[in-house]
Amino acid sequence: MSLKIISADNVDHLALLAAERLIALINRSERPSVCLTGGSSPLPIYKLLVAEPYASRIPWSRVHWFVGDERFVPPDDPLSNMGTARRLLLDGRAPRENVHVVPTVNVSLDDAALAYEEELRTFYGSKSLDPAIPLFDLVMLGLGTDGHAASLFPGQQTLTVTDRWVVPVPKAGLEPLVPRISLTFPALASSREVLFQVAGAAKKAIAARAMRETDLPAHRVRSQGETIWIFDPAARPDAELS
Repeated sequence: MSLKIISADNVDHLALLAAERLIALINRSERPSVCLTGGSSPLPIYKLLVAEPYASRIPWSRVHWFVGDERFVPPDDPLSNMGTARRLLLDGRAPRENVHVVPTVNVSLDDAALAYEEELRTFYGSKSLDPAIPLFDLVMLGLGTDGHAASLFPGQQTLTVTDRWVVPVPKAGLEPLVPRISLTFPALASSREVLFQVAGAAKKAIAARAMRETDLPAHRVRSQGETIWIFDPAARPDAELS
């Protein structure tokens, strides 16, 4: 497990670097699996991946797509993380059976978490995670202004869960203040690579803290291989600690 920091020239360059890492990882895997992030950070990457030269480099029929967290809203709601990914990236390209969604309609929050966990276990082929066999090839993450990652918010009990892959999050720590479903630290860690994408001056202070403060959720996310942080110039901390 290693930490690597990459400086991008600007937001567009950050998206390009992230897209290149995604494509490299999925093309080295027999059954590629990508865990997407929510919010605004992946939108420039989606724009790149659906255009050439990137779109033809993705083996769409083989890649399985997941989300690290989901807002508990209908799939056509603008707040839906997978809804956004489907609309901007996956629809018309990824086979429907390769897009693994969190159920959010006609189901309770607790049952939705259990159902998504079962979805992950079925895909993985086991009820327990093996360090030698990562669940995901790539986990993509953004950084919240409070230091959260996925929907693991500072100070919440979800941070201590080690026997679940997915947890309900009844109360979000930041807007939008809707309930969430989130992967746990063990599930996020079952990955060949974790890739944080952080842009904008509003993220600079919390990025510096996330590099050094072990209690912040983002600091605690590690993969089985490399954990990579890509910063644009506005967000890059003046000094980082591994």
